[in-house]
Amino acid sequence: MTTRRMRVALAVVSLLAAGAPAAGQDTTATAPSSALGLYGFGVRGGVDFEGEGQAVVSVAFDMGHLFTERLRIRPTAELGFLGSDNTYLASAELVYRILDDRETAVPYVGAGVGLWGREECSTDDSCPGVWLQFALGFEIRIRDRISWLVEYHPLDAFRRQRILIGFTTRRGG
Repeated sequence: MTTRRMRVALAVVSLLAAGAPAAGQDTTATAPSSALGLYGFGVRGGVDFEGEGQAVVSVAFDMGHLFTERLRIRPTAELGFLGSDNTYLASAELVYRILDDRETAVPYVGAGVGLWGREECSTDDSCPGVWLQFALGFEIRIRDRISWLVEYHPLDAFRRQRILIGFTTRRGG
């Protein structure tokens, strides 16, 4: 088995094992149904595969949760450069974290809308545009409140595909 296959298998097994609650885990603690504030942020870099392709840098903010601590509000700003015209994206997403933050690996899914523009926007009738977008990713904790993340980020109702890698922080308690 190649090293790459072993890493993928290890990641899948880790995600499956993390899904089972540990014996004696306290599930009776209650948290507020919703909370707003700056609970963390993430920085990411990656590639947009549309057309000639672009390098992408991004910052995302964890602005609280709705109804459960796992449903997060995440505004994001992205800049695409190199390849074609520079592009800009400001978005708001709801991200559902499948496992609790205390787990070592936390997969998540999300959806939202974004306002997209590009450098020569005034010459394009479709610019600026409102894009429907999705997120599929996971975080792997490397320190108490710092995690690496990998995210597949389809934009414009799956017409553009981005892969992002970065890190995220969470504030305590």
